[in-house]
Amino acid sequence: MAVDAPSQTVALLYQQHSGWLQRWLRKRLGDHERAADLAQDTFLRLLVSRRLPAFDEGRRYLVQIARNLVIDQWRRQRIEQAYLDSLAQLPEPETPSLETRAMVIETLMQIDAMLDDMPARVREAFLLSQFDGLTYPQIAERLQVSVSAVQKYMLRAIAACYQVLYAE
Repeated sequence: MAVDAPSQTVALLYQQHSGWLQRWLRKRLGDHERAADLAQDTFLRLLVSRRLPAFDEGRRYLVQIARNLVIDQWRRQRIEQAYLDSLAQLPEPETPSLETRAMVIETLMQIDAMLDDMPARVREAFLLSQFDGLTYPQIAERLQVSVSAVQKYMLRAIAACYQVLYAE
């Protein structure tokens, strides 16, 4: 079975840089196992994306992927911890199953990513509407924009919600 050029390039990058990347991650994370896992995830992401660095940019490219994975992991841990803290407040019979917890955490991660991708004004208008219950005129006053601007922001936010909802 023939191996394609991108796979060969990733294999070469792995041979040359995997140990270094694990050490770099271990220094930042303080955990050998997490560093090893994230190093593997870095190369897997590189292999799946099929976007390869320039010849002399291997380490820089790997660090950028690894850094993004670390940020994603920290974000997931924060969201998961907030969810678990809220569950701790529930009486025992109302505690959801492990499967339900995993589904909720995954949904929360999608919502977090969606909000993170929104422009600041769109996100702020959406959050003021959905969580603070403000009307469009109230949001317009708070953001010091017109009501039509708020309507446009909300259209963009709702479109982003639908995109996440129906992406699968």
